[in-house]
Amino acid sequence: MNRISETDLILNADGSAYHLNLLPGEIADTIITVGDQDRVAGISKYFDHIEIKKARREFITHTGRIGNKRLTVISTGIGTDNIDIVLNELDALVNIDFSTRLAHKKLRSLTLIRIGTSGAVQAHIPVDSLLISTAAFGLDPLMHFYKQHLSVQQKNLLNAFLSAFPGKHHLSPYIASADETLLNTLGKGLQQGITLTAPGFYAPQGRRVRAAAAMPELIEIIQNFKSGDECITNLEMETAGIYGLAASLGHKALSFNIILANRVTQTFSSQPAEIMDHYIKQILERLVNI
Repeated sequence: MNRISETDLILNADGSAYHLNLLPGEIADTIITVGDQDRVAGISKYFDHIEIKKARREFITHTGRIGNKRLTVISTGIGTDNIDIVLNELDALVNIDFSTRLAHKKLRSLTLIRIGTSGAVQAHIPVDSLLISTAAFGLDPLMHFYKQHLSVQQKNLLNAFLSAFPGKHHLSPYIASADETLLNTLGKGLQQGITLTAPGFYAPQGRRVRAAAAMPELIEIIQNFKSGDECITNLEMETAGIYGLAASLGHKALSFNIILANRVTQTFSSQPAEIMDHYIKQILERLVNI
């Protein structure tokens, strides 16, 4: 690989990554991503020791240990545009020599764990439950800017999803999948399904407030989608980007969705903070012990 230019990979005056304000060595090989800044401290409070706390813009990072397990938790903010920034800079921190601007000959693979909130689109999925994304369809444009290598199964799922939408909507979704090893270890025994990653919170997720929706039938289309035994189980705003970009960069990713709402039954959690804390502890236990 050729030398990476100063404008392709921008560094701060202290040599840290431009947006994340992190230096090589300040992140662990296992990284938990959260959308909400406040959730970083809600996770790191369970660390036995915190060695690094850094913040810039919406990106807050804590690195520490639980026992012998070194972990980093970082807030991404909402949406896949921020995922593009976070994953590229995390990769640069472990796989590029900042002094020479050359990629290391031996590349490292990070384990990326998303802990986020989500809304179910199937009536049988209970509010306050935990769901693992086996794969995700992205309605955002992020992965159209990166090369992907899709399996036959992924291509078939994507084609089935495209055929579910009337041609008048001109959607161009993509698909990305969870890392199989993480799915079969960290995700073992947990509720699983296909996630839809939306580029917004309101009309892009079928919500109606005041602005008229161009696709008022969106939730019905998503709810009724079937491909063999598979269906779309939930909506959120980051998973497809994390899965797609992680695969492109050679990292492993798994998304944990805390179901706080059910869009079909129109119910919302009565204790979202307590439910989030409950599953944070459960996920951390899995990360440390599996």
